[in-house]
Order: sequence, then structure tokens, then C-alpha cells
Amino acid sequence: MRKKPFVLDTDTAQDDCVAILLGLLDEAASLEAITMVAGNVGFEKQIKNAHLTLNCAGKGNEVPVYVGCSQPMLQPWASAENVHGDGTGGLTMDFSNCRVETEHAVDALLRITSERPGEVSVVAIGPLTNIATAVVKDRDFVRNVKSLYIMGGSNNGRGNITSSAEFNFYVDPEAASIVLNAGFENIVILPWDPVTLRDATISRDTYNQKSSINTAISKFFKAVCDTTLSFNESVGVDGSTHPDSMTLAAFLHPEIVKESQRYRVDVETGSRLTRGYSAMAWSKFGLEPNATVIEAVDHHAFFGLLDQVLKTETEPNQKMWVE
Repeated sequence: MRKKPFVLDTDTAQDDCVAILLGLLDEAASLEAITMVAGNVGFEKQIKNAHLTLNCAGKGNEVPVYVGCSQPMLQPWASAENVHGDGTGGLTMDFSNCRVETEHAVDALLRITSERPGEVSVVAIGPLTNIATAVVKDRDFVRNVKSLYIMGGSNNGRGNITSSAEFNFYVDPEAASIVLNAGFENIVILPWDPVTLRDATISRDTYNQKSSINTAISKFFKAVCDTTLSFNESVGVDGSTHPDSMTLAAFLHPEIVKESQRYRVDVETGSRLTRGYSAMAWSKFGLEPNATVIEAVDHHAFFGLLDQVLKTETEPNQKMWVE
């Protein structure tokens, strides 16, 4: 199988960690870099979470980690620590030998895609601050990126941080608006509602089966996802949610996407009530589409890919423990 080169732009916590593991261990993946953006948890903790994940896979310092925008463009940072805790279940390790690149993540995105124009994709599973900043800094970025996969928004459905907004678009709606109006030729969006809630969620029983596999990866999976699962159940979401890893899987294995449609997608930036709302207009309205929105994913095929990752035997580079 020919490997697909991509950069993963992430706010590492819970399922972002699972996405990194998929990017490291899936046979179709060529993970060129990890770029960090402000989102789920404290920024320095996100960087540590990325290194914890690399360590669990036995690939410490093998993929470069670049530090990006630590605040949204205009809005105050909004945390999801009430959902994810610290994002890795209190895991820690000795970080003294973990390498963080000196080049800014935005410059890394520009450089990597310009060195191989039309060959490297970007999978953005956090707020879009880094991607929008790259657009503003160098408009050639839009043409150099092969495809841009985004986890964000809801398809005219409910939000998960407010009644109207999904977290990634809510945290930096101005960035989302810039990206969606920048002219990328191939944007693919995996939304929270309905796709995540229906296709990327597993019950606690299924979750317990997956997290009981006797591998370092499976144990790590349980550590990073337990807190979010408990939160989900407390607010009426029946299971463990995996939209970030599903977004990456849809890029790596497009055959798992069962339904998709072209939409005109815009993000509300001005309203107090609907900040971050994603308006997804279908063909009826005669607007020029700017994104392909995934509408259904093969649940069993995706979690089959995840099972392959969870069953992979790895030797962590160093010991991890819970603080």
C-alpha cells in the first residue's frame, strides 16, 4: 500500500492521542509532522500529551513536533478540560529528552507543503488557528496543500460546547471562517452531529473490550479516554467518542466513507448566541460549494482499523506513570 504523507495539526487530548497512534501505526500513514494548536487543554500539557503518545508507540522523537499558535486569533481561549481532564488521565514521564522543534508550526506547515507542492495533506483535528495563520502568511499555502481534512462543526445539528457550536469551530471561529473562504481545492469536513454521535461512538461495553487488550497501546487508550467517556455519559452521550481518529481514518482509508455531499460551509463569528455555528448549505440554495461534508462513515470498518492499532505490540521508550 502506498503511504499518504500528511501533517497532523492537533490540540492533543483524548481522541487526538488516538489519532496520533493511528498516524504512527496505520500502514497507509506517513506522518510527516505534528503541529500543536491551542484547544482542548493547557498548551504546554498538549505538547506533553503528544510526547506521551509518541513514547507509548515506541517512537519518541521520531516525528517532529512543532509548537504553533497558543491562543486563538481574536477570542479568549476556551478550555475543554471539564470534558477531558488533562487529556491523558494523569499520565506523565520524564520529558527531559523530548525534542520540540524550534521552527514555528505555521512556518513548518508552509515549508513542508511548499517543498512538495500538491503532495502533502493536512489533517486538522483542533481549532484552525495554525491553518488560518498559514493562509494569511503565504497564500501559496492554499495551492500547495493536497487536501485539508477538518474535524469540526455540525451539519445543521447540535453543538457540543454550546447548543449551536462544535468546540473546534467555537474556539476560533475567525480562523475557521478564513480557512473555509481561502480557496482550498479539496476540503473535507467530518462533523460532530450527526457523524460523530452516530458513527464514531462506542458503548461502554465495547469500549471496555477494546481497552482490555493486553498491549501498551490498549492500556494507554483506556488511560486517555476514561475521563471523556465518563463526562459523555453524564451529559447523555452514550459512549466514547472518536471524531479525531475517524477524521484521519477517512483521509487514510476513504473507502470507509459511505456518504458525503458538497456544501457551502460558513462559520458564524459575530453572534453572541451562535458563535462558531457552522451553516452548511446544500445545493438547493445555489451557493458555490467550498467543502465536502462527510455524512456517514462505516462504523464497523473504522473501529476495525482502530482495533488493529490497539492490538499492535509496542515497546514504550520509557516508563510512564500516573501522577
